[in-house]
Amino acid sequence: VALAIAVLAPGGWTVWEGLILLCFLGTVPWSALSAANALVGLAILLAARDPPAAVLPALRAVRPGPPRGRTAIAICVRNEDMDAVLPPLGRLMDGLDPEHFALWVLSDTPAGPAAEAEEAAFRAFAAGRPNAHYRRRTENEGFKAGNVMDFLDHHAEGFDHFLCLDADSEMTPEAVLRLVACMEADDRLAIVQQLIHGRPATAAFPRLFQFGMRQGMRAWATGQAWWQGDEGPYWGHNALIRIAPFRELCRLGPLPDGSRILSHDQVEATRLHAAGWKVRVLPDDTGSAEGNPPTFGDFVTRDLRWAGGNMQYLALLRLPGMTVMARWQLVQAILLFLGAPLWCAILVLAGVNAVTGGGVSTPTGPLVLLLAAGWACHYAPKLAGYAELLLKPALADRYGGRAAVARGAAAEIAFTTLMEPARLMAQTLFLLALPFGLKVGWTAQNRADRGVSWGDAARQFWPPTLAGLLLTWLFAAASPLALLLAAPVLASLLFAIPFAVLTADPGVSARLRAAGLCALPEEIQAPAR
Repeated sequence: VALAIAVLAPGGWTVWEGLILLCFLGTVPWSALSAANALVGLAILLAARDPPAAVLPALRAVRPGPPRGRTAIAICVRNEDMDAVLPPLGRLMDGLDPEHFALWVLSDTPAGPAAEAEEAAFRAFAAGRPNAHYRRRTENEGFKAGNVMDFLDHHAEGFDHFLCLDADSEMTPEAVLRLVACMEADDRLAIVQQLIHGRPATAAFPRLFQFGMRQGMRAWATGQAWWQGDEGPYWGHNALIRIAPFRELCRLGPLPDGSRILSHDQVEATRLHAAGWKVRVLPDDTGSAEGNPPTFGDFVTRDLRWAGGNMQYLALLRLPGMTVMARWQLVQAILLFLGAPLWCAILVLAGVNAVTGGGVSTPTGPLVLLLAAGWACHYAPKLAGYAELLLKPALADRYGGRAAVARGAAAEIAFTTLMEPARLMAQTLFLLALPFGLKVGWTAQNRADRGVSWGDAARQFWPPTLAGLLLTWLFAAASPLALLLAAPVLASLLFAIPFAVLTADPGVSARLRAAGLCALPEEIQAPAR
């Protein structure tokens, strides 16, 4: 904030500069949170002998031996490719004792050929697995949250816990057994949420994206778990849940406008917080994976669904009975997307200010420093994660060594720098349309690798491209220096369409794989077939 004032104040304040400062103040909480979580997380990751145990007390109290209770592994599906869903479940269930674990596939697929094929695939899978069960609802009431609660009401008798999985989730038996041991070590623990990494990907977009996401989430989750303690987040899958309190406390009715809560997971966590139950994060992704969207377009589509769901929390903030931390969890989820229109407003206001004669006294040095500091705060979790890899040779060796880590980090940072402004612009345009009746819902996600045609990319990303053209004209009219400083952001907007095409291109993807760029440990250590 001090840097922002030092940049804006010289020469007196214009109206545009005052508005820029107000928008900037709105972005500060998320920037501060990113930096703080990253710094605390990095300190723990470097100093603690066992970082996960340092922030999850139940890990230090686990007892040896088999589980005492029974766990249902529940996976929610709707119009999914069962050839992709079932093999990871088979590997998981074949490694767990059927006396203590059972699988439930909870389908919301509408009646018809897709549902018939889905059930037939499951029947073939379940042959020889008596602890595998299938249930299909005829109505998609309450979306995923309703699907889970229907299972708990009608099919969970005799189970103590359930492991909630998404259709693209993948967990190892060892990871599941560790979650159960943590749950059984603390009778007040309602949810143990494990960290999740992306599965090895063949397409360029998820390969680059999840390389940085994995490092950033490790530092972020460790730092956040340290200060949020027993009132941590729930992310909706790859988490073990104690059935009795969840079934009693986490029924979600409609919002005041009659619509259903879409981003249900964090609301469920706040209900448990309020009743004195613990929600804890295990900040270790070993054996816990998910799939990531295969293209930029699919990623943005999912991102906007999350944005719509998180904005619903505005209607829940004043509800009675929530703890202070629970309210902060909802605010944090809102801030994840609320920053987008503020950053876009700053960009537009800066251009208007420059073209109308403001900012002539702006000191270039403090401005560059401010931009660098903002970038560092925004990327702090990833930078902390990369620092840990480079400072721990044994950990870096899992990624092919320090040189491979440095190459991957450079490629991912360049990729994200080119992606992020276009993503923020898409979020902004979506949030601006929400108050005018734009409908949000859950639809089946594309999870399969596919190329993206120029026409499809243009239809989805023409709004950010148009915004980029207008802003480029605005900054060019102001001054060459203004255009130069805005160039990294403008490039993202102007090249959103080719970015979407090229990061899904099979040839580009093949070259990245051949070069071993952004390879994950699971890919490097995969046994030869």
